[in-house]
Amino acid sequence: MAGVIFSMDDKSMNPTPQPDPKTKSPVSSNLLDVAIRGALILALAVLCYQVFSPFLSLMAWSIILAVTMYPLHQWLARVVGHKQWLASTILVLIAFLLIIIPTALLLNSFADSVRNFIGAVQNNTLAIPAPSEKVAQWPIVGKGVYDTWSKAHSDLPEFVQSMQPKIGQLARKALAMVASIGGGLLLFLGSFIIAGIIMAHGESGSRSSKAIFQRVTGLARGEALAKLSTATIRAVALGVIGVAFIQAILIGLALLLGGVPHAGALSMIALVLGIAQVPALLITVPVIVYVWSSGHYSNPAAIIYTVILLLTGMADNVLKPLMLGRGVDVPMPVILLGALGGIASGGILGMFVGATVLALGYEIFKGWVATNPDCDPVQYNKQVKHGDSGPAVQKPL
Repeated sequence: MAGVIFSMDDKSMNPTPQPDPKTKSPVSSNLLDVAIRGALILALAVLCYQVFSPFLSLMAWSIILAVTMYPLHQWLARVVGHKQWLASTILVLIAFLLIIIPTALLLNSFADSVRNFIGAVQNNTLAIPAPSEKVAQWPIVGKGVYDTWSKAHSDLPEFVQSMQPKIGQLARKALAMVASIGGGLLLFLGSFIIAGIIMAHGESGSRSSKAIFQRVTGLARGEALAKLSTATIRAVALGVIGVAFIQAILIGLALLLGGVPHAGALSMIALVLGIAQVPALLITVPVIVYVWSSGHYSNPAAIIYTVILLLTGMADNVLKPLMLGRGVDVPMPVILLGALGGIASGGILGMFVGATVLALGYEIFKGWVATNPDCDPVQYNKQVKHGDSGPAVQKPL
């Protein structure tokens, strides 16, 4: 009894210490530390983006070109004795000779033509030939085109004066378009140079990209997503080149069939425009105007050639769904929708980004569905393989 009383007295004499209300709890201190670190990391990310944003398009194009041409680069490296830098230099020089120089000469010629046209209009030295009588026989628009053409031929200064605001706007738009294409050409040249540097360090770059994917999505899924991104970029690039090549051949055959002068040069221009995702109608529509205005074709023949040229000029709209996405373990509509949506939102660069992002999203979503914790994985895979959309088989308790 005394022992019990002593124990009770000992507890009463040594009460349990109470926490000081003025002292912060460890939980709130840790939350504050996490918030401060998160804010600092966010601020650093924003500053890095602001610094890197002027080069974002350049680096995106460089990565796309490097991924697309890397198999060719590796083949060339084996030819030259596994010298990566030499293979990159050769590829950049070939691209410069085959793409950059001809495009620059074409743009320079176009700019000179626009400049000479503006000067001739301002100095009243521009001569417009008389229209052919067959122009008036064109369906629907023949009479209006013939009257306007005749007015420009008979009294060009008065016609220019009446059309002065529209002519000035068209000239400014044409020069702005040339300047924009010239800027894009410089961007393309810089992208080729940086792509050559990336390809020279291709193995380390591949390891780095796989490490990033694995760090974000895990070891097993990361490598698969990295391969999917590479395959999607290459499939879209090869699909674009293939579509442009086939369409250029079709346009060349149509021009040869119609006996149009310089058919080979026009088909090569159509090929370049197709690779740059510029509508080939820029080639076929002026040819249609030539067919109707030259006087060398009868009306039935002109109608037939017009239909053929319009169909070949719009053939890419049919070929793209057939060729984009080949060789990728993703349904073709996913790649096509990503490419078309990317073009609508971000131009030709958005085509690659859109297709890649949508393919990755599709695979991640499919993987998320496959890892349903309430579904037997073996039975689920059998259902997916056989297209069974019935209820999932529950795991036994």
